[in-house]
Amino acid sequence: MENSLPDYIIIASYLLAIALIGIFSGGRQKSVKDYFLGAKEIPWWIVCFSIIAAETSALTFISIPGLAYLTNLNFLQVAFGFLIGRIFVAILFLPAYFKGELETAYKYLDTRFGKTTRSFASIVFLLTRLAADGVRLFATSIPLYLMLQINPIVAIIIVAIISLIYTYTGGIKGVIWVDALQMFIYIGGAIAAGIILLNLLPGGWDTVLKSAATDSKLSFINTGFSLSFSEFISRPYTLFAGIIGGAFLSMASHGTDQLIVQRLLATKDLKEAKKAVIGSGIIIVFQFTFFLILGILLYAYYGNLNIRSDEIFPKFIIEVLPVGVSGIIIAGLLAAAMSTIAGSMSSLSSSAMMDIFIPFFGKNINENKKLIISRILTIFFALLLILFALIFVESSQAVVEVALSIASFTYGGLLGAFLLGLIYQKVEEKEAIIGFITGIVIMIVIISLKLVAWTWFTFVGVIVTVLVGSMLTWIKNSKLKNKAN
Repeated sequence: MENSLPDYIIIASYLLAIALIGIFSGGRQKSVKDYFLGAKEIPWWIVCFSIIAAETSALTFISIPGLAYLTNLNFLQVAFGFLIGRIFVAILFLPAYFKGELETAYKYLDTRFGKTTRSFASIVFLLTRLAADGVRLFATSIPLYLMLQINPIVAIIIVAIISLIYTYTGGIKGVIWVDALQMFIYIGGAIAAGIILLNLLPGGWDTVLKSAATDSKLSFINTGFSLSFSEFISRPYTLFAGIIGGAFLSMASHGTDQLIVQRLLATKDLKEAKKAVIGSGIIIVFQFTFFLILGILLYAYYGNLNIRSDEIFPKFIIEVLPVGVSGIIIAGLLAAAMSTIAGSMSSLSSSAMMDIFIPFFGKNINENKKLIISRILTIFFALLLILFALIFVESSQAVVEVALSIASFTYGGLLGAFLLGLIYQKVEEKEAIIGFITGIVIMIVIISLKLVAWTWFTFVGVIVTVLVGSMLTWIKNSKLKNKAN
C-alpha cells in the first residue's frame, strides 16, 4: 500500500493540532515551578492518563504486539507486577514526598541525606532517561520511515521537534494535558486496527482461538518451577520474574524516576497523587492485555513469518489497512511517541535545573532568568535525545526489552537509595552513596555476563544497594559503640 494524500493530511493536521493544544493548555508560566510543576492544580485523572501515555510510548504500540506474535501472553505477569509496585509507591513513597515542598523526586534525597546524594541521583537519572528514551524515540522511526517512505533520521527529528514545541512553550502543564489526549488517540488507533484485523480473519474469534491454542499463544502464566535455577533466573517472563521484577521496576519508575514523579507532584495533594498512580496501574494492565491480544490476532492472520518482531504490526499497517485508516494509525503512533518524548524533555530539564543548576549555580539568579535557562535546557535535552536515538538505529533486539533493560540497569541502585532513606533511619549519606554505587557496579557485571534476565535487574540492584548500605551502617555503629565502651 502506498500512502495517499488523505493519510498525509490526517498526519499533518494531527501534528499541528497537538502543537497548538500543548501551547495553549500550558498557559503562561511566571516561574520555574509553574514551568515544571504546573502550579500544582492539575486534576488527578488527567495526571493518571498522562502517566499511562508517558510510560507507553511507541514501545507498547509496536513492540508488545510483536512480542505476543513471537511468543505468548507471558508478559502479562510483568503488567500485574507493575500494578503491585504502584500500590507500594502510593503507600511508601508519596507520603514522604508530600510532607515538604519537593520540586523533584531527588529533593527528598537532599532532605534525607544531603546535596551530594541528590546530585548523584539526578545525574544517574539524566543518563538513564536519555538512553532509555533515545530507544523510544528510535522505535518511532521504525514504522514512520516505512509508512511515510522517509529517512529514519528525518522521522526521529519530526517527532522530537513537535514534542519540543509544546514542551518549550507549555511546560509540564501543556505536556500533561496533551499526554492525556494522546492516550485516547493511540488507543483508538490500535482498536481500529484490531477491529479491521479481526474482520479480515475468516471465522473471526474462532480462527484466532484455534490458531492461538495450537501454538500455545494464550499461555499467560509460566511458574518456571520445571526449570533449573540457571534457566529460572535467565528467563524474563516466569511468574516470579514478572511479578517481583515488574513490581520493583514499577516502584523505581513511578517512585524515583522524575519522568513520572514530576506528574504526581503536579497534583494538588497526597490523596490526588495516590489515585493517579494506582489508577494508572489498573488501566495499564488492561492496556497491555489489549496490545498482547493484538499480537495474537496478527499471528492468526500471518502465521509464522521470518520477520523482526518490531516490524510485524507496521507491516500490517502498511500493506493491509485502507487509505485514511493508516493515517489515523500513524497519528496514534506519533501520539504514543510524543507523549513520552515530551515528558522526557520536561523531566530531564527539570531535574538538571532543580537538582544541579539551582543548588550549585543559581542561588542569586532572578526568577525570569531561571525560566529562560529552563527553556534552554529543554532545547538542549531535545537535541541529546535525538543523538541517543541515532545510536540504536542498528539494534536488532526488541526495542521494548532494550529500553526496559536500560532503565533497570540503574533503577536498582536508585530505588535502593530511596528505600534506605525511607526505611533505615540510621543510614547516613556516605553509606547510602556507597550502596548506590555498588548496586550500579554489580549491575554492570551482571548485564555484561548476562547472569539474569532483564526483569530481575532492578530487584538485584535494590538488594545489593540496601544490603551494602545497611552493613556499612551496622559496622560504623558497632565501632562507635566499641569506642564509647
